[in-house]
Amino acid sequence: MAPVALLSVSDKSGLVPLAEALHRIHGYQLLSSGGTAKVLEQAGLPVTRVSEYTGAPEILGGRVKTLHPRVHGGILAKRGDAAHQRDLEQQQINLIDVVVVNLYPFRETVAKPDVTWDQAIENIDIGGPTMVRSAAKNHADVAVLTSPDQYDRLLEAMAQAGGEVPAALRRQLALEAFQHTSAYDTAISRWMDQAVAGEASPWLEAVPLRQTLRYGENPHQQARWFSHAQQGWGGAIQLQGKELSTNNLLDLEAALAMVREFGYGPDGAAPAVQPAAVVVKHTNPCGVAIGSDVSTALTRALDADRVSAFGGIVAINGEVTAAAAAELKSLFLECVVAPSFSPEAREILSAKANLRLLELQAAAIDAAGPDHVRSILGGLLVQDLDDQAITPNDWTVASQRPPSPQEQQDLEFAWRLVRHVRSNAIVVASKGQSLGIGAGQMNRVGSARLALDAAGDQATGAVLASDGFFPFDDTVRLAASHGITAVIHPGGSLRDADSIKACDELGLAMLLTGRRHFLH
Repeated sequence: MAPVALLSVSDKSGLVPLAEALHRIHGYQLLSSGGTAKVLEQAGLPVTRVSEYTGAPEILGGRVKTLHPRVHGGILAKRGDAAHQRDLEQQQINLIDVVVVNLYPFRETVAKPDVTWDQAIENIDIGGPTMVRSAAKNHADVAVLTSPDQYDRLLEAMAQAGGEVPAALRRQLALEAFQHTSAYDTAISRWMDQAVAGEASPWLEAVPLRQTLRYGENPHQQARWFSHAQQGWGGAIQLQGKELSTNNLLDLEAALAMVREFGYGPDGAAPAVQPAAVVVKHTNPCGVAIGSDVSTALTRALDADRVSAFGGIVAINGEVTAAAAAELKSLFLECVVAPSFSPEAREILSAKANLRLLELQAAAIDAAGPDHVRSILGGLLVQDLDDQAITPNDWTVASQRPPSPQEQQDLEFAWRLVRHVRSNAIVVASKGQSLGIGAGQMNRVGSARLALDAAGDQATGAVLASDGFFPFDDTVRLAASHGITAVIHPGGSLRDADSIKACDELGLAMLLTGRRHFLH
């Protein structure tokens, strides 16, 4: 039986040359509907109308034309599947090998200043997207085209492959088809959002609206949260507490990124997971610690700066136990996120009805993908997450004195923290606990002063990490004056030698990582 091409297009550009090539060169039978069939007939091409093939007339003023089992069965049937083949024979359904569909001009219609609601609604395509999605799903056997720009690519590939459509091209066309229908649905959603709610967000894209938030960063700013279900925060389960706010979500994101440095799982004692807790205020950590269990880690994280912890966000990388819940209950917090909460912990924390508790499984985090997406005026920035594993074996000892084993551990801990602090970033730490954090200053020595002042007397014998190189030796000398014994930074400054010389002069150990961790 000859292969079949189904053509049903709104944009008739390039239609006739494509159909002629498919029919006259490659022997395709042409199946079409409505205005597309009329154009092909006028060009002298033999066409079977969909209504003739299905035995069902076009109805409802053209709203129903191709929504029929003989159409979608022919598109979706898997070649080589005996059960599918029996169904095709019983229902007298022919296989459809190429689907050429582009959709009603919805965006062009709603762009007209005088468009009415009914006109816009009638330009929402139903049958077209359905055929496109069917063909894209079955791209193992079917080629789907959604734009005249693809026609030459298809014909050139078929000419080189003896009339066949290469599998790689079918897969690429399927991807473009799903992108096409996604953008189409987004345009409808944006128009309806504007028409119903009186506003539209340019960032709807293909991400569905999850929740309208109480407000944005400030009460005078409106805000909405878009998220895919089961991906990232879209997969979080809120167990109790008030609605999440914009600032809650931003702080939760920062806290989660940092606590995952130590693994993230259902049990703080699970393999490859070091029990850890993080307290965040205004997207910067104010306390980070590890411990023998989550309760110990939490207490140490809070002890790092209990003043700043007031009203903060807490992330814990293991199950929240009763002991940890008792600690959480002792102070005012906005949110707590963890992989799970024990029944005892939930009972204890239920006394704080406004405290937001979120369970977020590792699977939902993994499903969110590796991209870090941020908006700028009129556009998006997409980059890889800065979550590569640290590699201490690649670090270089730049000072005459190498770090002691304890200093080495402390430097590794501080280095994990510093990449989650806003630049310029400085972290002072000791024995698995942050002691002082300096963030977001316009010069590095300014951040160092903040971190060292926060650490106070505890800086003696501690270590210091910097997310960027030291441009001068002033930070090293300031650190030494507060009792810091070892420092870690990327290196790469033209004046690295000055900082190294200061370390040797003052007896500090210095490690160079060769990797910068700016966070803006």
